Amino acid sequence: MANTSSRTLRLLSLLQARRYWPGPVLADRLEVSPRTLRRDVERLRELGYPVDAHPGVDGGYALAPGAALPPLVVDDDEAMALAVAIQSQLAGGDGGDAALRALTKVVQVMPRRLRTRLDAVRVSTTPAAWSTGTGTAVDHTVLATLALACRDGERVRFDYRAADGAPSSRHVEPFRLVPLGRRWYLVAHDLDRHAWRTLRIDRITDARGTGVPFAVRTPPFDDVADYVRNRVQGTATGEQHHVEVVVEAPAEPVRARIGRWAEIRPRTDRTCTMVMDTDALDWPLHALGVVGAGFTVLSPPELAVLAQEWGARFVRAGAAGTGSGDG
Repeated sequence: MANTSSRTLRLLSLLQARRYWPGPVLADRLEVSPRTLRRDVERLRELGYPVDAHPGVDGGYALAPGAALPPLVVDDDEAMALAVAIQSQLAGGDGGDAALRALTKVVQVMPRRLRTRLDAVRVSTTPAAWSTGTGTAVDHTVLATLALACRDGERVRFDYRAADGAPSSRHVEPFRLVPLGRRWYLVAHDLDRHAWRTLRIDRITDARGTGVPFAVRTPPFDDVADYVRNRVQGTATGEQHHVEVVVEAPAEPVRARIGRWAEIRPRTDRTCTMVMDTDALDWPLHALGVVGAGFTVLSPPELAVLAQEWGARFVRAGAAGTGSGDG
């Protein structure tokens, strides 16, 4: 589900596009429950938009006829989050004319300071999308600081939390920002460790420019997007597994959920094959969980065993949860 601000903007756009919306149809278009739709409508009213509600089985919503609509009220972080999300979608080849129109409208009303930050994110970003959906929350002040440093060739310092929770301080020469799957990454040369690093931006805090310029180094890779994908999937080292799974769903919706994470090959109108090379068998199971359809493992046998272990754990968890409410 989209975040509240972007969903509210889409609700307003839909109400402007049609004179009247039946409630269930509008909730379905927004992919929310009727209760969430009512809350979003109330938020529009709080912002000054006159939305009429028509009760009953066939009830729905409409903007008041002839109303002079005030601008949508969002703060700096919300505006940046919305613009960055749309911009990333366009950079990844998705969204089409509707996304482009939305981005144009948002940028036109942005103050100059936000347009400068957004432009820095645009020129410093290399998309490498492999899945869709709501991403991990990113501090857009941190994102803008790193983007400006990438664009201007300025060294930065920040605090970083590793996957195991260990804190560290980093002094880096930032190279590129890469949105991959549901996260953003910074590719940079770490001056203390004398090595190139891929760092999750949602784990970065207190990012600040040092005012010290640097000459851009020649990276040890040709394609920064492939470099990040390989680092995240762990394909640079370790034992490789060739994964083939038959998924009980048509190819197009499966491809839309998984993106470039795996190759999706149509089999029939109702089934497809997911193919992936990885050294971490958890990754294909995560992907299959996102798809939400039945599947059969063709290879490797270890993946079938791991799926059975995961399934047994989920069954035990469900049984424990059901039992806790008895008696």
